[in-house]
Amino acid sequence: MKKRFFSMFMVSLMAGAMMIGCGDKTTDGKDAKTEVASDGQTYKVGIIQYVDDASLNQIVDSLEKQLDVLAEEKGVTFEYEDYYCNGQADSTTINQMVSELINDEVDILVPIATPTAMICQAATEDNQIPVVFAAVSDPEGAGLVASNDAPGSNVTGTSDALNTEAVLDLMIEQDRDLSKVGLLYDKSQDASAAPIAAAKEYLDAKGIDYVEKTGTTNDEVMLAADALIAADVEAVFTPTDNTIMTAELGIYEKFIEAGIPHYCGADSFALNGAYLGYGVNYATLGTETANMVAEILVDGKDPATLPVKVLDNGTATVNTDTAEALGLDYEKLRDLCDGFVEIQTAEEFE
Repeated sequence: MKKRFFSMFMVSLMAGAMMIGCGDKTTDGKDAKTEVASDGQTYKVGIIQYVDDASLNQIVDSLEKQLDVLAEEKGVTFEYEDYYCNGQADSTTINQMVSELINDEVDILVPIATPTAMICQAATEDNQIPVVFAAVSDPEGAGLVASNDAPGSNVTGTSDALNTEAVLDLMIEQDRDLSKVGLLYDKSQDASAAPIAAAKEYLDAKGIDYVEKTGTTNDEVMLAADALIAADVEAVFTPTDNTIMTAELGIYEKFIEAGIPHYCGADSFALNGAYLGYGVNYATLGTETANMVAEILVDGKDPATLPVKVLDNGTATVNTDTAEALGLDYEKLRDLCDGFVEIQTAEEFE
């Protein structure tokens, strides 16, 4: 998968001012798509990625590929290369990028992850540009839609809502004597709030102690991981948290050395070294997001009446390298999952 990079920076030597731009990127040796389809209309699709991590990169890659497929099928052109931005988890930067895309008169905004979706929602309250988000774990809780079934605004999209109980069932099945669990997350990530609350309720009901540690930067996450190890937790749970995801390659070996399996809310965590990821297929989520974009732009559907697409949970992804290093037999988990995938440690999905 192509690696995503931050949008261009231009530094003025006279004023010392920084200008942040979107797009103007090429992919796999191809120039940005600028030609109008010979038999149809051209639509500008603004894509705003929250941060680089394996999950979000996979979503964007699948989204763009499906837009190309749909463009050919429907006889239109989706321009996205010049309207792609990566905010690198900086809200000020993301706000500037969204404003730039609106000034570029994009036809639709596609924010990837909850923080970017909330910024796009605020930026389109007056102009009502359609917004189709991707990978928002709790659209209602974040205030993005009135309900998943009837959004009632210019905002809809796809959700990667996590079945927290199912993840923790796998954790307990793996270790029936489990007595203390670490909860590792970023308290500023809205996507983590509901699953962490659900995890606490679940563990309380099971009589299992838990220790919470949080971080908002890679360095803080590293310290939080060290603190959980020092607290003698026997397993760690992380929901679909982008901050922890970006730090996973830096912490997974710590947990392995301590003999602690890390259970997470996405397959990308397992790709980056965690023992087990559970949740949606992010390639499918990107495809479904593109389908919704086409429904609105080409088919004329109103986002206010287009239900949020909630993908099915049920696929566990086990890192076999990590399982071997921890001495864990994961075969007994297969029957508890709708899907089961074995994977080895890598930085990006192929």
